[in-house]
Amino acid sequence: MRIVFFLTLFISCANPEKPIELHFEKDLIPEGIAIDPVSKKVYLNSLKSAKIDRCNLDGSNVEEFLANHEHGYLSGFGMTIKGDTLYALGNGLSKENNSSILLLLDIASRELIQSYTLDNGNFVYLNDIAVDSKGAVYITDSESSDIYTINPATNQLEVFFSHYEVKHSNGISISDDGKYLYLASYTSGIRILDITRKKLINQPNTFKGIDGMKYFQNNLIAIINGRRDLSLNGIFRFGLNANGSDIISENKISDFEHASDIPTTFAIYDGHMYFVADSQLDNFNQENNTIIHPDQLENYRLTRLKIPL
Repeated sequence: MRIVFFLTLFISCANPEKPIELHFEKDLIPEGIAIDPVSKKVYLNSLKSAKIDRCNLDGSNVEEFLANHEHGYLSGFGMTIKGDTLYALGNGLSKENNSSILLLLDIASRELIQSYTLDNGNFVYLNDIAVDSKGAVYITDSESSDIYTINPATNQLEVFFSHYEVKHSNGISISDDGKYLYLASYTSGIRILDITRKKLINQPNTFKGIDGMKYFQNNLIAIINGRRDLSLNGIFRFGLNANGSDIISENKISDFEHASDIPTTFAIYDGHMYFVADSQLDNFNQENNTIIHPDQLENYRLTRLKIPL
């Protein structure tokens, strides 16, 4: 039996800077966020309006990048940027006639590079996305046990890996060397998948309630927003062993500004993580795509947090 010792610290040791007020539409309900390191622009998508907006890191120069339902885009989920390409996931929110989409968009021209749709008759939520240094794509489906990829031979989305122990995975990330996928499963915690062998190499654990998650300097940085006890939510760092194949420590590095806030995903740039302090997701009815209390909507706030290592 292999014994792993965990160092667990539940003391906040990093303080976010004063949030930057964003002047996007108040009913945007952002889920995905990405940062272009070249232009230093922040991209936010919309669950309600199926669009993508962007602004400068200081919140100025708000503009529309992708119009409502342009190129068949659906309610926005995970996004990431690799090179000059924005990868953006979208889903229909209704369980009936459900479909999902992945758009690859040229950042400079805003033109569509490629579009991938998934409509297999099942209720699918393509939730979050990771792209390796060679352009291989991996996507979680939070409604099943499936992890999707793009088959280069057919140029279609297909299941790369499926296992009941990664059911309802949300956040996903990939090691810098491209060996391991890190999957935030609702049922079995953070699971590590050897990509070449298509084998889970760590044991189920209690690291649950994770939304966005990213690999950073041999750590996994995660937003935990799904615990019933709101005091247990926050920003966490999970330390990995030398080769990234197991989790050896857990550390809560920051609380949310308000315990009731619901940040979702985040982007990392220049040693800092950026996330919308509160997506206001609790004020959104996904069943009929409406705001529950329009008078309670507020401007979104972009939080910048130095990642302590």
